[in-house]
Amino acid sequence: MNTHVSPPSDAPLSSDDAVIRADEFDGIAASVEAAVLGKSDVVRLALVAMLTQGHILLEDVPGTGKTTLARAIAASANGDWRRIQFTPDLLPSDISGVTIFNQGTREFEFRPGPVFANVVIADEINRASPKTQSALLEVMEERAVTVDGVQHGVPSPFLVVATQNPVEMSGTYRLPEAQLDRFLVRLTLGYADPASELAIIRGDRLVTPEDLKPTVDAERMATMRGDARRVFVHDSIYEYVLRVAHATRDHRELSVGLSTRSTVAMARTARMLALVSGRPFVEPEDVKLLAQPVWAHRLVLSPEASVGGRTGADVLDGILRETPAPSPGASGAPAGR
Repeated sequence: MNTHVSPPSDAPLSSDDAVIRADEFDGIAASVEAAVLGKSDVVRLALVAMLTQGHILLEDVPGTGKTTLARAIAASANGDWRRIQFTPDLLPSDISGVTIFNQGTREFEFRPGPVFANVVIADEINRASPKTQSALLEVMEERAVTVDGVQHGVPSPFLVVATQNPVEMSGTYRLPEAQLDRFLVRLTLGYADPASELAIIRGDRLVTPEDLKPTVDAERMATMRGDARRVFVHDSIYEYVLRVAHATRDHRELSVGLSTRSTVAMARTARMLALVSGRPFVEPEDVKLLAQPVWAHRLVLSPEASVGGRTGADVLDGILRETPAPSPGASGAPAGR
């Protein structure tokens, strides 16, 4: 009797396996795109982040579909999700939970907060105070919260999808660099294209996030992460990532460049992007495509550059233009594949 034997976890990924995973990913993306019209590129990048188990920051003006996308991503995962509306009077305990005294048992017991879910939607995260925002720092990095000296683990998988409005500054607090660095990607939706907006205005969009059925579960996400680790990355790609990172650290317009965490994040995300694109290897274009969403929000401008109206995205664009990328042929699969 023939039995299927799974390849070792460090075995190179085959082209056939990559195509299968890409087809599965297309099904997940199609489901979310039914609720978020005209935003295919943003949806796919958000789902790449979700499958990589990286947190997502959706930043744009009101009314562009940030919360709809966040809810659609939550609905696509077969797990619990909670939404937290961030306000100036929100307390850290409103997020993490509290320890209370149970009169019946005469013991203290922990009451978990809304952060104990597979997907947490942090709506308008920049409207809460820095103290409350910091309540998310530990759980985003450690996937656990500490209340009264006791650490409590959150469910797995765990994903934070946060939204913020970068234009209306009244009553908001700037996210600190330490928290921005916890987000794998920062994405901007922008306005819908004319055809999609017309369909929305006419009411042709009949699918809401509540209508979506789960299209991926924890087991499938773990399988895809395992396959992504088997995606081949040529040394020239790693060296290219490192050259860009070093360029940001020495740039006169930046006070803080890319950290080692950010270079590791790029490698992980590029592997997943290659996998869901049906390729068993990473190409230089994967890094270029991911540079803005993965890196731009982690850069800190110098005071002079900030006063001059420059942004991290502007500086990063210049660095990418000036840093030679490997030729496409240098990043292909190893010989014998």
